[in-house]
Amino acid sequence: MQSHKLWTKDFIGASFINFFLTLVFYLLIVTMATYAIEQYHASISTSGLVSGLFVIGGLTGRLISGALIHKLGANRLLIITISICIILIGLYFMDFGIVFLVLLRFLHGVPHGMALTAISSIVAQNIPESRKSEGINYYSMSTTLATAFGPFLGIFMTQHTTFSVLFLVCLILMGLSLMISFSVKVISDNQSQAIHTKALKFKDIIKNSIEINTIPIGIIILLLSFAYSGVLTYLNLYASQINLIHIASFFFIMYSIMVFLSRPLTGKLMDYRGHNIVMYPAFIFYALSMFMLSTVNYGFVLLLIGGIMGLGFGNLQSATQVIAVKSASKSRISVATSTYFICFDAGLGLSPYLLGYITPITGYAHMFGLMAIIILLTGIVYFLIHGLKETKEKLAK
Repeated sequence: MQSHKLWTKDFIGASFINFFLTLVFYLLIVTMATYAIEQYHASISTSGLVSGLFVIGGLTGRLISGALIHKLGANRLLIITISICIILIGLYFMDFGIVFLVLLRFLHGVPHGMALTAISSIVAQNIPESRKSEGINYYSMSTTLATAFGPFLGIFMTQHTTFSVLFLVCLILMGLSLMISFSVKVISDNQSQAIHTKALKFKDIIKNSIEINTIPIGIIILLLSFAYSGVLTYLNLYASQINLIHIASFFFIMYSIMVFLSRPLTGKLMDYRGHNIVMYPAFIFYALSMFMLSTVNYGFVLLLIGGIMGLGFGNLQSATQVIAVKSASKSRISVATSTYFICFDAGLGLSPYLLGYITPITGYAHMFGLMAIIILLTGIVYFLIHGLKETKEKLAK
């Protein structure tokens, strides 16, 4: 008989690993462009490449991680990839020029993306089925906290310390992750035997990295993360333009607080009343926050927007992950998780590049207004591909 206990040693340990991995991601993503400019006098486009290639590397890692989880097992893959990340972070201390830094960013992203997929797969398999939504919501809070605290800490450290200290902090966080990873186990990992004796052919990689049933909700999170990446990339520049730079870093703290307060409630709501009751209000909050961001003039309003965005994107992020996991059979949870994060990373990675062409034409304010429209349109797409189906199923009962 399956245990209904959620707060196990493995669940807590996995949440800490996910927090540290995601914290390192955001510490570097918000600072590496500045590092490239200050250290190597890189152009704006090159500095953007330094920042964004990590995400592309992570996307590559997630694409092949599903197959490798089947081949090696999630635990073993987690330990191997974290170890590789530690070695690669050590290379940040070396000065081999801008070309090496660009290459290093991509190479670092690959095992980092694989490690994030492996730990998410472990958690998804260990959460009791009856508490799946609640468990994923609590687990996703570790991501949300890192999403808020990482940019805040990264910006703070660039203003008050050196990049070497920043790299050292990342190294310590990955070392802690490696230590914890040895104690985190998968309760049931039957699917790891599926192709254990087979060679990793291309069709196996695709089959075990992409879950077809997860693609519809994957498109939703791709569009939503595309909009959020615009905030990550351009909020500081926009805040400087409207003379609110002293408040900008606290935006993410407000975001984190509201997600932290709302996630436990939204998780239980989804378990008992379905996904729509969380998704529809979250779409409205997210679009509203983007529209307000396009017109903000006061510091307290910017902080309010951070909180509203937490209620919006913060809960959309966890709710779509729940839908993604539930879209697949239990034997393909790891593949569904990989597919979800491939789409999530694609949105994060494409956004800075594409918006870099749009923003000089529209300006920051109008760009955020455009993101609000995209979010509303994404809500309509969600209604058509998932929300309507869920409503019909409820009415049929």
